[in-house]
Amino acid sequence: MARDITVFGRYTYLATEVFWGTIAFLLLRRAGALRRAAVTILTLYPIAYVWDWYTLEVGVFDITLRTGYEVGGIPIEEHLFAVVVPGLVIAFHETLFGATASE
Repeated sequence: MARDITVFGRYTYLATEVFWGTIAFLLLRRAGALRRAAVTILTLYPIAYVWDWYTLEVGVFDITLRTGYEVGGIPIEEHLFAVVVPGLVIAFHETLFGATASE
């Protein structure tokens, strides 16, 4: 049975970003890849920002369970999403194939 996390109300999206961001951070730290991941994420971030701003502006999607705080025309949760998603992908890649992973 799926858990209903909407008990967090307007903080639901933020809570999921913090949860998955914590996992990404821990995996990246374990793999010794925090610095490399940060460089990649900072490089990708402007693309993600424009993409999110545009899709929200034209109404591609609507985020209902969010804090309501925006920075630069997009919700703070979307800023976190633009960091967490690539961070999690890199974290799994580095955990599986990084220099510290066993061959």
